[in-house]
Amino acid sequence: MSTCSKCRQAGEKLYLKGAKCRSPKCTLENRPTGPGQHGRRVGTKKLSEYGKQLEEKQKVKLMYGVLERQFKRFFDVASKQHGVTGENLLTMLERRLDNVVFRLKMSVSRIQSRQLIVHGHVSVNGKKVDIPSYLVGAGDVVGLTAATLENKTFVENVVDKRMAMGIKVPEWLDLQKKERQGVVIRLPLRADITTPIAEHLIVELYSK
Repeated sequence: MSTCSKCRQAGEKLYLKGAKCRSPKCTLENRPTGPGQHGRRVGTKKLSEYGKQLEEKQKVKLMYGVLERQFKRFFDVASKQHGVTGENLLTMLERRLDNVVFRLKMSVSRIQSRQLIVHGHVSVNGKKVDIPSYLVGAGDVVGLTAATLENKTFVENVVDKRMAMGIKVPEWLDLQKKERQGVVIRLPLRADITTPIAEHLIVELYSK
C-alpha cells in the first residue's frame, strides 16, 4: 500500500509525506475516497463499535509508523503506568526519537526521521543513537552527529531548509536552529497532541 493510500484508508491526513500533505498536491484533497476502484468517500463508512476501535488503532499505528508487536508492547507499558492508559500510550509515542526529530523539523516526515536515525545522523546528548524507538527524556538534547554537521552541503541545503519551514514546534520542545538541535524541555502532555485521536477506543480494543 502506498503512503497516500494509508491516509485515504484512515480517512484523514496522517502527514506521512510531510510538506506535500500540507499542499494542494495532497492526494486526499483530490481523491477524498478510500483506496481501491470502488473506495467509499471519506467519512461515509458505517462501522461497528469493534470496527471503530480497530480503525483508530490502525490510524495511530500508521501515523507513528509502528508495527503491531511494538505498538502492543507500548500499550502494555502504558497500562502499567500511573494515570490514564490511553494518554500514557500517546505521550510515549510522542517521545520516540523518530517523532522528536520530525517535531523538531529536522525531517519532513517520520519516515524520513527513521532514515536519518538508522543511517547514524542523529545524536542524543552528544552520542549517536540509531534506534528510532528510543524514548527521549526531559533535558535530553537531540541534534546531529559531529560527522553529519561536518557535511556543510547536507546541513545547509537540507537540514537548514527543513528547520526554516513555517511549522510550529510543540511547546515541550525547544528548537535551537543555530545549533541544529532541540532540547526536550519537559515530557509531552496529552494536550500537546493536536491530531484528533480517540485513544479510549484503542484501550477498549485491547481490554477485550
